[in-house]
Amino acid sequence: MHIFKGTAYPCCASLTMGLIGGKWKTVILFHLIDGKLRYSELRKEMPTVTERTLSLQLKTLEEDGIIKRKVYTSKPPLKVEYSLTDFGKTLIPVVQSIANWGVFAVENYSKLIYLKVKQEKNSYVIQCNAVGFS
Repeated sequence: MHIFKGTAYPCCASLTMGLIGGKWKTVILFHLIDGKLRYSELRKEMPTVTERTLSLQLKTLEEDGIIKRKVYTSKPPLKVEYSLTDFGKTLIPVVQSIANWGVFAVENYSKLIYLKVKQEKNSYVIQCNAVGFS
């Protein structure tokens, strides 16, 4: 049994996934590897995430000590930057391995899909051909 910040995890992999698992946390960490980003910059890097989800995931990562949030209030408009903490930086090799595996999977195991669209009478027919795995 592994205890982290008051939460019990049955194994070390479960603990890791508890901290960085889910659809967006690892993506956020990946974009912060090269340095700090403002909220709007993260949104641009992740256009399919909702604002609510991004905000909640950033808050959770901050609470877990993986990222830090710095607010600049000296002059309007309010500026907020996110960056990895020292603890968060220990995840860089893990996140980079996940990203590298994604590239490998696309290059070696994804199907290429060819779509052929033709018009017939008042509708369109889409023919889909998939080329197998390499």
